[in-house]
Amino acid sequence: MKLKSLNFGRPRLGQVMMPLAAIVLGSGGSLVWANASAAGAEGTAPNAVHTPSEADQAVTALLKARLPRTQVSRVNCQLVDGVCEVTAGSQLFYVDRTARYLLIGRVYDMQTRQDLTAVRLLEVNPDLLVGGAAGSKQEAQEVETPRRGVSTPAASGAPRMMSLAALPEAGGIVWGASSGPTVTVFSDFRCGYCRALSGVLESMNVRVIERPISVLGSRDLANQVFCARDRRKAVKAAYAGAPITDTHACDTSPLDANEAFAREQGLAGTPVIVRSDGAVIEGFRPREVLEQWLKGAKS
Repeated sequence: MKLKSLNFGRPRLGQVMMPLAAIVLGSGGSLVWANASAAGAEGTAPNAVHTPSEADQAVTALLKARLPRTQVSRVNCQLVDGVCEVTAGSQLFYVDRTARYLLIGRVYDMQTRQDLTAVRLLEVNPDLLVGGAAGSKQEAQEVETPRRGVSTPAASGAPRMMSLAALPEAGGIVWGASSGPTVTVFSDFRCGYCRALSGVLESMNVRVIERPISVLGSRDLANQVFCARDRRKAVKAAYAGAPITDTHACDTSPLDANEAFAREQGLAGTPVIVRSDGAVIEGFRPREVLEQWLKGAKS
């Protein structure tokens, strides 16, 4: 499904954003909302049972007129003040309450440190093989203008190998099963896909070497986790948006090495998963896919 029937004119990005008090992060058109609604600020779960409001119904009617070829399955104007989240099959985009402006990107709650778009996409399609964090190069390529349509980032099928030999061992946060196969994960603690992947890996018999990189401006948070006395506990707290209380000053230069390596490799999104033999997949994967992928590791 493509939204080629859009007829919104061609407003500049600034014209769309300013009335909605939003700012743009990165090259991927990712959105960070500064004026979350009371419901969002209190941490209302994005995947809670949704009862359409009058505003939802009004926007749905407007979208039917303006996007007659798009099968809109849900509109939620209650998540973020002034913005309506629109679900159309496995696609997700946003409009203002007049359904005049269409917004492409990710909504990030700075108070709860949650990628609301990632959470909703995983709810719509738990097995969706999506690229990682906001601002990825792939997303920037796939989502150009509303006239070209809205696309969720899909993982590339092209095989990729990556040598981690140049990375210092100290830059990894090790957790999981000590006897299982090893996977290295480049992650951002403010990335919803990374949080979901962390939960999947925790349920598997794998040894995880997590290498934080700052894609969503999370370096301060990564420093706290890296310098925590109990790093595994700190990782869980970071993904949950909870305070990290046992951190202390320490040498964080190994994190600099992680980020320099990520730049050299062109890793502009998270998560990126590297198998012990150097095979790479980018983005979230469900458990059954990861288990099959790990079986293919070359000794």
